[in-house]
Amino acid sequence: MDALMLARLQFAVTCLFHFIFVPLTLGLSVMVAVMETLYVRRGEEKYLRMTKFWGKLFLINFALGVVTGITMEFQFGMNWAEYSKYVGDIFGAPLAIEATVAFFLESTFIGLWVFSWEKVSKKMHATFIWLVAFGTNMSALWILLANAWMQKPVGYVLRNGRAEMSDFGALVFNPYGWLKFLHTNLSGYVIAAFFVMGISAYHLLKKNETEFFRASFRIAAVFGFISSLGVAMVGDLNGQEVARYQPAKFAAMESHWETRKGAPMALLQVPLESEERNAVELIKIPKMLSILATHDPHAEIKGLKDIPKEDRPPVTITFFSFRIMVGLGTLFILLSGIALYLSLRNRLEGKTLFLRILLYSIPLPYIAAQLGWIVAEVGRQPWIVYGLMRTKDAISRNVSAGQVLVSLLLFTFFYGILGVVDIYLMYKFGKKGPEPLSLKAEV
Repeated sequence: MDALMLARLQFAVTCLFHFIFVPLTLGLSVMVAVMETLYVRRGEEKYLRMTKFWGKLFLINFALGVVTGITMEFQFGMNWAEYSKYVGDIFGAPLAIEATVAFFLESTFIGLWVFSWEKVSKKMHATFIWLVAFGTNMSALWILLANAWMQKPVGYVLRNGRAEMSDFGALVFNPYGWLKFLHTNLSGYVIAAFFVMGISAYHLLKKNETEFFRASFRIAAVFGFISSLGVAMVGDLNGQEVARYQPAKFAAMESHWETRKGAPMALLQVPLESEERNAVELIKIPKMLSILATHDPHAEIKGLKDIPKEDRPPVTITFFSFRIMVGLGTLFILLSGIALYLSLRNRLEGKTLFLRILLYSIPLPYIAAQLGWIVAEVGRQPWIVYGLMRTKDAISRNVSAGQVLVSLLLFTFFYGILGVVDIYLMYKFGKKGPEPLSLKAEV
């Protein structure tokens, strides 16, 4: 592989590995804040123990997420110097705000939350974790606004061979960015919900701390069902944005080759990487693709044949990633809906098979989130900034394939160690369960 492909692979590995930690941080911070708020309002011991138990898992995940995130930014200078020169005036602004405002906010109040147990009032302590949750989610907002500018450039002028910001407000209020933010954060909430439900299911199967984990499960089931529905609704709106501004990506997501009005959608088909008409298409739904793209059954949907070959993204990986992601999203609505129903009816503990399904479902939302990023980033190719700069023009001019390969291997080895540490710590403390308050357990 050449330096370009290795650099792309390196950024994909570091980004996807980092995003194992980010979504759980987004969702678990909010869930822990809800649990502590319930303790403040109701004064029940189980909510305090809940806050400390799930808070400990949150802190483990947060710490490892910070470590894996730092290395990503170095790659902009090492491997993608031409990109950095081209868009640094724009891309640097939201990244700087994320680091100096949102990240410092969450980091500061995490410290206060950890070390101020029994040193401040209950309401003040709960306020700290809500500020952590706010900072964590605002951190995601600025990162996603930066990424959204790469997907849909706004508020810029081209001057002296580079993009310069002309309207900061356009970047901040880019509709593509806000839909991406909602879709990404809600998917993080789904991950957190299934994480809590899965661990709770394990302990309910073992009949360990049943009252504690029954209550944890119910909170997660409510959180998961609402978030799963939210992901689907925002995903529909996001799909319309993609169809409007990135027709090549939308066509690749559906392996749609012929431009036509009232375009049907094939539920089962074999995607093509070329224009030959030998795809297997089964169970077509008339006009459904037009409805999904525009909510107009008669709308024209552009096919890949009418897009220059050099501007088409890889079809197969985009198509399958999108289909599997949507399928998993539908499954999450179903599972969380059943979980909520059984929990509200107090019929959960007798459903051994369902509890096992939830336990083994913990990785599935992670997979769906990773597939979503593959759709977003692979589907944008061959552009690193859509319509402005091609990925092949963004790589550093003096970097060699050998240099990138060495750093890729080192990053992979380092991240592999961190992954083992994370799984071990999560497994250890998740399996152990909550500490009794009599031991004065601190988070």
